[in-house]
Amino acid sequence: MDLQRIVAFVVFSFSLLMLWNAWQDYSHPKPAGTIQAPGQQATNPALPTPGQAIQAPQQAPVTSQVTVGARAVVKTDVLTVTVDANGGDIRDLVMTAYRSNEDKTRPFKLFEEQPGRNYFAQSGFIGDGLVNHKTMYELTPGEYDLQPGQDSIKLSMKATVGSVEVVKTYTFKRGSYVIDVDYSVHNLGAAAVEGYPYYQMQRNGHAPEGESSFVHTFTGPAMYTEAGKFQKVAFSDIDKGKQDNVKAAQDGWIGMIQHHFVAAWLAPSDDKDKREFYTRALGNGEYSAGMILPALQVGPGETKSTTPMRLYAGPQLQEKLKELAPGLEHVVDYGWLTVLAYPLFVLLKWLHNLVHNWGAAIILLTVLIKGAFYPLSAASYKSMAQMRKMAPRLQHLKERYGDDRQKLHEAMMKVYKEEKINPLGGCLPIVVQIPVFIALYWVLMGAVELRQAPFALWITDLSAADPYYVLPVIMAATMFIQQRLSPTPPDPVQAKVMMFMPIAFSVFFFFFPAGLVLYWLVNNVLSILQQWRINQVIERAGNAKPASR
Repeated sequence: MDLQRIVAFVVFSFSLLMLWNAWQDYSHPKPAGTIQAPGQQATNPALPTPGQAIQAPQQAPVTSQVTVGARAVVKTDVLTVTVDANGGDIRDLVMTAYRSNEDKTRPFKLFEEQPGRNYFAQSGFIGDGLVNHKTMYELTPGEYDLQPGQDSIKLSMKATVGSVEVVKTYTFKRGSYVIDVDYSVHNLGAAAVEGYPYYQMQRNGHAPEGESSFVHTFTGPAMYTEAGKFQKVAFSDIDKGKQDNVKAAQDGWIGMIQHHFVAAWLAPSDDKDKREFYTRALGNGEYSAGMILPALQVGPGETKSTTPMRLYAGPQLQEKLKELAPGLEHVVDYGWLTVLAYPLFVLLKWLHNLVHNWGAAIILLTVLIKGAFYPLSAASYKSMAQMRKMAPRLQHLKERYGDDRQKLHEAMMKVYKEEKINPLGGCLPIVVQIPVFIALYWVLMGAVELRQAPFALWITDLSAADPYYVLPVIMAATMFIQQRLSPTPPDPVQAKVMMFMPIAFSVFFFFFPAGLVLYWLVNNVLSILQQWRINQVIERAGNAKPASR
């Protein structure tokens, strides 16, 4: 295999690595079939069962209609939350600081009540005589606004089941995406009551609206325990009944993740009581993921409160997530190259703190990476320049030996040896750099900090594609320039393939985030300058011998 084939292989392989996740939507569509146990009717989903979370029996499918009760809307400086009296569910959650994927004029909505796209936060008790997420509460409807100078606001609702009175309270805080959830249980009867508190998210299995099919990111349940560490559970695995990664533990959290955002139930860090985690397919494309806490026992005439729980529903800001719960920062998924990606993100953030522009920070980071790899790049471009200088001589050998591939190969190896050229010299340095390129790709893809971050002129969102395709077109031009600076393959077919590759490679960048295209463009420009300089030095040196006759 000569240098041109190797370079083509490396570029093509790198393209596949970058685009692999983009094709998952096409090659592995998510099942949307209904799971229904024999003899069951289409009713509301059954409650989880303590002690059986790992086995998780199949559930009846959820109905297409959701029961609606009185509504309360709570507004803070960062959230607008709609709470329904039916179950005390959070049915709608809007982040006022972020824009919608589809319509930039609308704020981003994480939880929503929409046919086929339901996404709720629910909680309740498992046990007779206690409330659950299907209980209708007494809730005073209306708007509850966080007033200037007010640090928090509470929303309480009450439900009575038999002789048990339960008060559920949400606490919203200024500048926070954390919502505290508390239960107060008052037993008015003559017999003790017992119930297991549970907290869950129920959502559809579709990717968020507005997500590009060329930029595939994980959407679904995730959990973390000290024993099992961070684990993701694909919706397709839940449909297949694969529950071996859902466990009981004395710590940890569970939630739902999607590109740039996460919703997770967090128990207090000092609470070491055993809890159970579960994921379930509810049918009709709906799923639930949650945790069950130890039973709350309330004697006659007693009033007891549950362990305070926190619901985080917000952006994947790594530093904030680290402070909330161990392992929560892993929802920012860098894949198997986290060991490289996270330091790159830290460096990118540090550069942003210097220049206060994420686009400028990407440019500076590209320059630093290019500088770190300068010796390897120089060796690669030097080898390519030598091969380019040798192109006429190699073409003469091809004409001399014609279709005799063995003699042609032997003659070429002899020339390489005489000229002290390593045909792999232009390829191996590129291979070494590929993991860094892929890690940076995931950093730019996963960083919510780039969402809505402007760069300059028409680039107002580095996490979205260039609206006028200017950067991808310029990048395609730089790839053609690089191609012209590289040695021309003696094989006409290879030459055509090498000329076509910049076009094929560039097309995908029309759909990639502008921040990623900006990185690649700057990298190309720096590579062109370096390669042009080395070509000039090699040509002036005149090291190549004339073709032998």
